[in-house]
Amino acid sequence: MIDTPIGKLMLIQSDKGLKQIIFEKKIPAFKSQIELNKNRLSFVKDEVSLNKTIQQINEYFLRKRREFQIKIDISMPPFYQQALSVVMKIPYGEVRSYKEIAQFTQNPSAYRAVGTANAKNLIPIIIPCHRVIANNGTLGGYGGGLKIKKYLLKMEGVI
Repeated sequence: MIDTPIGKLMLIQSDKGLKQIIFEKKIPAFKSQIELNKNRLSFVKDEVSLNKTIQQINEYFLRKRREFQIKIDISMPPFYQQALSVVMKIPYGEVRSYKEIAQFTQNPSAYRAVGTANAKNLIPIIIPCHRVIANNGTLGGYGGGLKIKKYLLKMEGVI
């Protein structure tokens, strides 16, 4: 668990890297799921890797980090992985539309699928889906809520 200006974040890590960041409002439901499935779960205790991730997230919120250098573990269908790999390349302080992301994936009409990939992004902030907006310039949606999306974009100087 880490305290940030947007609330608490719970970090979930596998042996391959960071697997999930859970926003504060979703932590109680996630803890309930853990309790229900605790006999089937195993937890990784790589303190060095986790501490590195926490440090980099803290640096991001202090405006001392614009890119993350941490290992991540994504398990998604290939197109979603491809779309999120494009999202990861959006520079700090810039935005791209769902349509532009679709074009970068060589599937220009797949902008709704890009939206679905962003909605299923389990590693927000690190995979900066908050930098993806609607083609008409509106913010679109965000798993952490629009208030958090606005905060992140304002912090990065976009709005």
